[in-house]
Amino acid sequence: MLIALVVVIATLPTLADRPNVILIMTDDQGYGDLSCHGNPILKTPNLDKLHAESIRMTDFHVDPFCTPTRAALMTGRYSSSTGAFRTSSGRTMLHTDEVTMADVFRANGYATGIFGKWHLGDNYPHRPQDRGFTDTLWHRCGGVGQASDYWGNDYFDDTYEHNGKFEKFDGYCTDVWFAGAMKFIEQSVNAGNPFFCYIPTNAPHGPYIVAPQYAEPYKGKPGVNANFFGMIANLDENVGKLRAWLKRRGLSDNTVFIFMTDNGTSSGFQLDRNDPKHGPLDSLPVSGFNAGMRGRKSSVYDGGHRVPCFIHWPGGKLVGGRDVPQLTAHVDLLPTLIDLCGMKRPDGPAMHGRSLVPLLRGGQPDWPDRKLVLQFQGGAYFRNQPQPWTDSVVMTKRWRLMDGKRLYDMTADPTQSNEVAKDHPEVVKELRVAYEAWWPKVKPRLEEPVRIGIGAEAENPTTLCSQDWRMATGNPPWHPGSINKLAKQTGPWCVDVVRSGRYAITLRQKPGYVEFPLVAKTARLKIAAFDATKRVPVGATGVTFHVTLQAGPATLNTYLTNAKGQVGGAYFTDVEFIGVTK
Repeated sequence: MLIALVVVIATLPTLADRPNVILIMTDDQGYGDLSCHGNPILKTPNLDKLHAESIRMTDFHVDPFCTPTRAALMTGRYSSSTGAFRTSSGRTMLHTDEVTMADVFRANGYATGIFGKWHLGDNYPHRPQDRGFTDTLWHRCGGVGQASDYWGNDYFDDTYEHNGKFEKFDGYCTDVWFAGAMKFIEQSVNAGNPFFCYIPTNAPHGPYIVAPQYAEPYKGKPGVNANFFGMIANLDENVGKLRAWLKRRGLSDNTVFIFMTDNGTSSGFQLDRNDPKHGPLDSLPVSGFNAGMRGRKSSVYDGGHRVPCFIHWPGGKLVGGRDVPQLTAHVDLLPTLIDLCGMKRPDGPAMHGRSLVPLLRGGQPDWPDRKLVLQFQGGAYFRNQPQPWTDSVVMTKRWRLMDGKRLYDMTADPTQSNEVAKDHPEVVKELRVAYEAWWPKVKPRLEEPVRIGIGAEAENPTTLCSQDWRMATGNPPWHPGSINKLAKQTGPWCVDVVRSGRYAITLRQKPGYVEFPLVAKTARLKIAAFDATKRVPVGATGVTFHVTLQAGPATLNTYLTNAKGQVGGAYFTDVEFIGVTK
């Protein structure tokens, strides 16, 4: 037994022999938003070059919305199992027992950095620095300029969180992410460390803002959002600059370079709002280019979740412009990277993906077919209590079973135009069995709240934002446009009191550094056994309550009442541990 163990250890690559990894994931760029995939208007020369030199997963799937895809990518597990299955409403954070991709790389001696959009929690213990990243440069929430992001950010010369502190940066957001990534890579190489560099851009997510020179070539073209295409053009330029820099630094050969996107297009084609077939999950493009697919972002048709995935590693002979047509998914990338880099995964919940290394190496043409399940758990529909079957798809290489009843044959009908369930009842039955085995496994994790820590040394004070209210129905305020006035609703934060003791809890309408007077006459705080109301002094930017709390789970509720008696919640609430109880 001892001899066998020694042999296994001897065959593992040393730290110096392991490849570096760069993973770029763009936001809301669909399969058709690349010229190498046939887009007749958009020009993406640098991504086209990467495509030409890479192994391409041509039937690669993610979730149809951003947070779930990030959760599945980071864990190698179905997003419905992770706790992070929506884009707001307290359902964007991973259960604390989940093991992230950054955790794996860090445990195996890698420097780990993130540059861009995280969207898996803004507060401890859910921030990227809490989930395995050693270097973090990121914007909060789901988009630059959204509620919990630094107030006033607008894509240019913004303030982002850098290694735990807000810092102002010059330039356009995408340029800042890539510049930060290159600095991190340089520092890692100089320190003699292999690196995992994660660049999840916020582009081309809305609002569609970019310097005019990038949008100009696309202005005036029918059915084209010029700024959306311009954001992709800027991103493409950054990819080219990064790859050229890696080559000059002699890092290209030993770097696994991955490009993918997080869901289907948000603006790559325009929809006919008068089309009776139109709906959030049932829509066809009427102008623009969507690579022949039905659906878009938030759809469980293929246009909502089939996305590009290019993998390039010259040192590992992953080159040559070869397509891999087998059914693959985001949950496969973590086990694949563990395999490629010779790593061991820390203990945690079992991964649902499988290593794609046999496919990448060109073997196993008879790769066994598989059944993958995706489900759109809420999003624009605000379904905070997910239900079985609703907005679901069970996939094999050939088939798509939607909502447990509509069947499409992708071999004969890649546009998903003809529903054929009546012609193949045995296929419907087989795929329903697969879903019925999947649902009981994810349901408990969907219902269990993921809590924000308060009073931890790692983040004190903690600023809670209304986008994380765990609403029973509806969507909480998540955009600055709704925050200048009193909320029409309120909701609870599910929190974990990390330390017993005295707390100062301050209710606000905007972050404390904005100095915005509360539009309220009274303020009320409820947490654990504490329930108190105070009058709001004229011009006050916040109202502070002092409360003694015991360690453990709690629910924090706020109420602001205006002169008309209308009641809403505090969009921002600062929670500060101020000392142990004597």
